[in-house]
Amino acid sequence: MSQYDPRGVVLINGVLLTMLGLTMLIPALVDLAYGHPDHIVFIESAGVTIFCGGAMVTATFRRGIQLNIRQAFILTTSVWIVLPAFAALPLAFSELRMSYTDAYFEAMSGLTTTGATVITGLDNSPPGILIWRAILQWLGGVGIIVTAIAVLPLLQVGGMQLFRMESSEQSDKALPRAAQIAGATTVAYVILTVACAAALFAVDVRAFDAIAHAMTTVATGGFSTMDASVGGLQNASAEWIITLFMVLGSLPFVLYLQAVRGRPLLLWRDTQVRWFFATVGGAILLILALSGLTERTDEALDAVRLAAFNVISIITGTGYASDDYGAWGRSATVLFFFFTFIGGCAGSTSCGIKIFRFRVMFESARIQIVQLIRPNTVIVPRFNGRPLETHVIDAVMGYFFLFAMVFGTLAFLLTLTGLDLTTAISGAATAVSNVGPGLGDTIGPAGNFQPLPDTAKWLLSAGMLLGRLEFLTVMVLFTPRFWRA
Repeated sequence: MSQYDPRGVVLINGVLLTMLGLTMLIPALVDLAYGHPDHIVFIESAGVTIFCGGAMVTATFRRGIQLNIRQAFILTTSVWIVLPAFAALPLAFSELRMSYTDAYFEAMSGLTTTGATVITGLDNSPPGILIWRAILQWLGGVGIIVTAIAVLPLLQVGGMQLFRMESSEQSDKALPRAAQIAGATTVAYVILTVACAAALFAVDVRAFDAIAHAMTTVATGGFSTMDASVGGLQNASAEWIITLFMVLGSLPFVLYLQAVRGRPLLLWRDTQVRWFFATVGGAILLILALSGLTERTDEALDAVRLAAFNVISIITGTGYASDDYGAWGRSATVLFFFFTFIGGCAGSTSCGIKIFRFRVMFESARIQIVQLIRPNTVIVPRFNGRPLETHVIDAVMGYFFLFAMVFGTLAFLLTLTGLDLTTAISGAATAVSNVGPGLGDTIGPAGNFQPLPDTAKWLLSAGMLLGRLEFLTVMVLFTPRFWRA
């Protein structure tokens, strides 16, 4: 097959669209069970999606189709553009009567597990829509795990080659193994979701809310069934459970497989896992010290719960809120802004810059400082006990540059749409980091993205896509050399 042959890309997009259409039947059944007329909308949307997906498969099906690196880049980006376009259909035609711009924004936010929403009145929204939003985030969470394990390391994007599997230079051996690992991690993902739902149900969260929040918690997505987010549950035990599963969703899923195979200590020995816990612990202590929560709450444990829940929610990119942390003081607000960029571990459902890149940057900076003092000293940078190759460090530094460039450009473009500086900057940060809530009265934890102009919503949707796919995966498509090679 020619390297320019699009059939493989179209075929896989068609297969995924067909699967998405079949998934739409789940919220249709939910609406039907609740007696809501929107089940017709989901059935019709499913029909359109399955027809289009099936047509793409029929037109391009051929045994033995293989993808080269160029087509893998095109496929990765096209999937995350095409799926939200069809996932938006039920949102656009439901009783909410959302514009297609709002529907696409919501669908992109769901599949990229960003958690930013334009829907007001969630408490009274159709049950099918609420569960559909949860399903989108759940699918997006497992999708990004598979992408991080099987695709990004092979494409050498942003230092992800650090997590390349053995023998991955030989794609015929690496891809089957990647598929096996992706399948096993999907099983772990399902188990965590069921465990989270069961735990929430056990502390008196109603079944519907327990299932929806379990799906968006393990996906570190943050879509809730209530305008007040998790705070609307008014259940301290539920907040502790969700906090635990947000952390579990932010750890490398591959290490869960090692734990099941009798090597549980590998989870703690992993450098990025230790750095993640150290970062989260330090951030919680800082917030407790600067926010005045210990004075505002009756019990110290309540202060710890509020700090831990909201800090972990933002650092992991989940985006839940149990309180308006924008009212915790300026120092706390500034800290939450910086927490937006951190992220969890590579190979997890979380987003943001990710801990391993901070670790690589720190190691590189440490060695440069030592060599400034002792120029003749030879130090080999290491990660998890293994030497860090120069091209990995370069890839990480390139990622930081791209992150800063995209963030700054997006913030500037948002100001051109008429947004105030706080909304523009925090909106750009939360989009490229796939977190959800921003800062300020409009898009802060107590608001949403509905009041923003359509142009800003499309810009933010593009920012979500770029951030979720690690920037270079998308941006390489716009270079003339990519198409000439």
